[in-house]
Amino acid sequence: MQNLLATLSPIRLTGFCLAIALFELLTYMASDLVMPAMLAVTQELDAPADQIPYAFNLYLLGGVVLPWLIGPLSDRYGRRSFMLAGCAGFVLACAAITLVTHMQGFNGLRLIQGMGLGFVIAVSYPAIQEVFDESDAVKVMALLGNLALLSPLLGPLLGGLLLQWLSWRELFVLLAGLGAFSWLALWAFMPRTPGLAHPGPRQAALEPFELRMLIRRYGALLGHRGFMAACVALGLMSLPLIAWIGLSPLLLIQAQGLSPLVYGLWQIPVFSGVIIGNLLLNRLVERVGVRGVLRYSLWPLSAGLIALVIASPFNLGVPALVSGLSLYALGLGMGNAALYRLALFASDDSKGLVSAMVGMISIAVMSSAGSLLALLGAGTSLNAFAWMVGIGGLSCLVALRLFLSRPPAHV
Repeated sequence: MQNLLATLSPIRLTGFCLAIALFELLTYMASDLVMPAMLAVTQELDAPADQIPYAFNLYLLGGVVLPWLIGPLSDRYGRRSFMLAGCAGFVLACAAITLVTHMQGFNGLRLIQGMGLGFVIAVSYPAIQEVFDESDAVKVMALLGNLALLSPLLGPLLGGLLLQWLSWRELFVLLAGLGAFSWLALWAFMPRTPGLAHPGPRQAALEPFELRMLIRRYGALLGHRGFMAACVALGLMSLPLIAWIGLSPLLLIQAQGLSPLVYGLWQIPVFSGVIIGNLLLNRLVERVGVRGVLRYSLWPLSAGLIALVIASPFNLGVPALVSGLSLYALGLGMGNAALYRLALFASDDSKGLVSAMVGMISIAVMSSAGSLLALLGAGTSLNAFAWMVGIGGLSCLVALRLFLSRPPAHV
């Protein structure tokens, strides 16, 4: 794959990375910032509180609606115009949600806002892989992931603070304004993809866009056992964290009676664990390689989840639950970017198409499994949550065993 790093000035390279990071941050912040206000949203829109996790999962599902199409289209026509279009759509949806008067309209616009995740996954991530070589790409993905993790880390806390002065509708006005600034930054700094017409050795040749051929290529990926195992493992690895984001308002605010501000404070240890794991990844990847980092990450990830399962029959409190989740999050921060890189290069097809498929499958696994946990009552008590997310997260080991047992691809 052609490395574009040498063609970009330091200012434009920095601006490009920061613009991508800001848009990614906002796509997550659109969920996390408003989570402390979701009980107020359901009350104002005359909806039951159990709609909260489903609204969150609809946002996630929005991320799988378009990547199958925009990934290969961005391979063909370039990443820049699609990123600008995706950012603009996100801004408009954030502005429109301030006008809704019923929960159905709120959920529908949440789905549209979630489509911004699809542009991050299918367009921005391959763009980063095209600009940087292997070790630098993994580091940049991890560092950008740290910036994105400021959303679930600071989003609930910041949301709880802002709700002292703003309504939930005004929070979305704020997001729309920041999204408009992100669009301007992308327009100013994001480079056009110059390598499509002259593909590198690991890049698919440029060919006319044909829907039948696209379906055939997706079918080949669906039949690739190693690739599918990696994608399912990505979704299951992240399931406990996604379930925590979606259900913690019910667990902490409604069931435990905590204030939105205290609810936000309890998010800090969990997402700090993910950030520390990302920093450990940066230190380890050049010494032990991508697969080595992934193998090391499974120790804290499994230990945290096993601790939750063991503790679930007892009188589990918030500190014990958060401690187990934080240890799991350390392993997730180490392994997530590494497994994404391995999944991306499990196939030699174009990275836009492969990245789209990785995102669609992993997000579909996360959102559908998260909805199932909510339906089964994971949001009713801390004990039920610990048991269900522990078992669900540990199931990723089955898919990882299948993936890691296959010969490694050069990444």
